[in-house]
Amino acid sequence: MSDSIFRKDGTAQGVAKQRLIESLAKPEQRIINDPFAYRFVMGAIIVKLIGHKINVWLSRKFVPGFHEHLISRTRFIDDMVETSAANHVEQYVILGAGYDLRAHRLNLPSTLKIFEIDQIEVQSRKQTKLPKNIPNVQNITYVSIDFNHETLGDQLLNAGFDPYKSTVFTLEGVSQYITKKAVDATLTEINNLTKSSTTFYISYVDKFIIENPQACFGKGYPNPAKKAETILKLSAKVGEPWISFYSNEEIQSLLSKHGFTVMENKTLEDLNPIYFKPAGRLLPEDHIFNLEHSVVAKK
Repeated sequence: MSDSIFRKDGTAQGVAKQRLIESLAKPEQRIINDPFAYRFVMGAIIVKLIGHKINVWLSRKFVPGFHEHLISRTRFIDDMVETSAANHVEQYVILGAGYDLRAHRLNLPSTLKIFEIDQIEVQSRKQTKLPKNIPNVQNITYVSIDFNHETLGDQLLNAGFDPYKSTVFTLEGVSQYITKKAVDATLTEINNLTKSSTTFYISYVDKFIIENPQACFGKGYPNPAKKAETILKLSAKVGEPWISFYSNEEIQSLLSKHGFTVMENKTLEDLNPIYFKPAGRLLPEDHIFNLEHSVVAKK
C-alpha cells in the first residue's frame, strides 16, 4: 500500500504548539494541560515569553477559532480515552501518533496497553525529545511500519496486540492529508483485525470548505471563503496539502461499511459550551470554526 496514514511532522509540531499555548493559561481557565509539548515546538521559549493571552490573540488575528478548535478536539479525545479506560478498555492504538503525548499526560491505568503507530524516523525523533522520567513509558509499544512492505494488522500482531481485547483506535488530524482509499484500507485492516468491542475516532474536514465555505463558520465570521482559501493554500505551501474532504453522510457510510455505528459527530460549535463556557471563555458566534468534525464510532 503506497498511500500511508503518515506524513511529515510539520503538522505535528503545529498541533504541539497549540497544546503548549493552552498549557500557559491559568489552571482554572485552561482546557487541556500538556507539560511536555514545549519539547516538540520550535521557538518554544518565545511562545512561553509571549504567554497564553497574546498567543491566542495572534491566532485569532489570523483565523478566529483556530486555536480553540484544535484544543477542543484534543480535549474531546482526551475525555473519550479516559472514559474508555475507566470502563476497562484494554488497548489503545494511536494511528499516525506523531507527537501525541496522551500516553504520558493523561491519568491512564497501568493495565491499558498503548500502541503508537508511526514511521520509524518520527518515533526516533519523539523518543529523543522525551524526558527520561516521563510517566507510563512501560505501557507503550512503538510500532513502526512501511506500508509498501508491511500491513497494519501484521505489525500490530507482531507487537503483541490482542485481537480479542477491547480496543480504542484514534486517527486524529490525518484524514484530510491522505486519500480516501488509504482511510478505507485502514478501516478494512482494523475490521479484519479486531474480534472484540472496538471504538474508532476519526477527524475529517467538511467538504463544504470547497463547495460552500460559509457553511463551515459561525454567523458573522469575517471573510469565511477567504479564510478557507488561505488555510488550504498554507497547508499546500508547507508540503502537506489537504486532499480529502467528506460529508456527514459519506463518513457515516464509510464507517458503516466496516461495521461501525457513529455515536457522536462534534464540531467546535458543539464543544464550545461544554469546554469554554465553564472556563469563562465562551466563543462568540463570529469565532466559530467548524471546518473539522470529530467522530466517535463503535463496533
